[in-house]
Amino acid sequence: MSDILSTLLGNPVVHGEEWTLKELFVYPNEYIYWSIQIVMYPFMTGLVAGAFVLSSLYHVFGMKQLKDMARFSLVFSFALLFVAPMPLLFHLQQPLRGIHVFMTPHFTSAIAAFGVVFSTYGAIVASELWFVYRKYFVQTSQRLRNKMDRTLPETIKYLVTTILTLGSYDISEKALQRDERAVKILAGVGIPVACFLHGYAGFIFGSVKANALWMTPLMPVIFIMSAIVSGIALCMLTYIITMELRRLRASRPGIPYHLREEIKGVELNEIRMTSRYLIFFMIFAISLELLDLVFRGYTAVKSWDVLRSVIYGKDFTNIFILQYTVGNLIPFISLLIPGLTIRRAVVTLLLVLFGVFMMRWNVVIGGQSFSLSFSGYMHYHLPIIPHNIETFKEGLAGMLVILVMPFVLFWILTKIFPVFEFKEGH
Repeated sequence: MSDILSTLLGNPVVHGEEWTLKELFVYPNEYIYWSIQIVMYPFMTGLVAGAFVLSSLYHVFGMKQLKDMARFSLVFSFALLFVAPMPLLFHLQQPLRGIHVFMTPHFTSAIAAFGVVFSTYGAIVASELWFVYRKYFVQTSQRLRNKMDRTLPETIKYLVTTILTLGSYDISEKALQRDERAVKILAGVGIPVACFLHGYAGFIFGSVKANALWMTPLMPVIFIMSAIVSGIALCMLTYIITMELRRLRASRPGIPYHLREEIKGVELNEIRMTSRYLIFFMIFAISLELLDLVFRGYTAVKSWDVLRSVIYGKDFTNIFILQYTVGNLIPFISLLIPGLTIRRAVVTLLLVLFGVFMMRWNVVIGGQSFSLSFSGYMHYHLPIIPHNIETFKEGLAGMLVILVMPFVLFWILTKIFPVFEFKEGH
């Protein structure tokens, strides 16, 4: 009966049938079940972890040159946090079941542990944000409380900041020092939790014994390193876009010229400084991926024949051209060239993000591209134009929705948390 209803509704009988093409001998029940949303899931969780690690470079290790970038990346990490589970909800046939992971978390499976890790990490980031901006909440609440002719936006802001003070109005020097110590402790604890948040995504793939491409103990470590790379790159790219928009606003008549130069100087200095740490983590990420590839070829287990045909044949362009050359080698050389400019940084960061995305694509899609018979292959075609709810969620449209959501949330959060210390016109 369900098959008849699916046919009448125009939906495929089997999940994955619409975007899977089979070649040679493939079992009848084999399809590419994990599509673009499962590619987006480790990609988005990686951005969360990487953004938080970037913010912790200042709070934990005291790198004062990254102070502005640390504030920026902490708020952006919080925005990304809400989007991290969304690809899973898009992928579920019954999305309402997704809440069970958060309501009944346990460690009997990697996915079930997501509720524990996600909730813990969310609490750490929210607490750190509160300690960082508590002084601002108190000052804003007190300033607007004494203002008699408040506008509607100011009234809303007064209510929000008053609630966010949580009744703690002490902003003495001693109290602020306690806040700084709390931020440092939370950032220090948050680094391993953020790495575990994304490392367990690699653990999900690395623990699948039935898949020869995924089963490797290096998978969690590779995911963590590439996550830090992608998070830093996205924070840098978003920081550039935001600062450029601020420069456009500062170019309006009546705005002092020195403010535009101040914005430009801060932007370029932060980008050049952060790029050094990006190079450092890229070295580790690329080295681990190449080490895994060499190790597979050296050990040459039973499944190596089909893996070799996939890596060096079917997916050669995706792996060696798009991922390693375009996404790793070219941006790595670009970052090493002295005199990094904003335009070159934008192109480089886009290529870095593309390389990490292709790494996720090659793991998720490439791991499903060969049949368990070791005598056939499957090809994934991303649905571009949706014609039903399934091809919308698992197609280009669903991917774009996931990509846009963090920026919308970040824009909303910047109305609550002042990311930048200096204001236009001051």
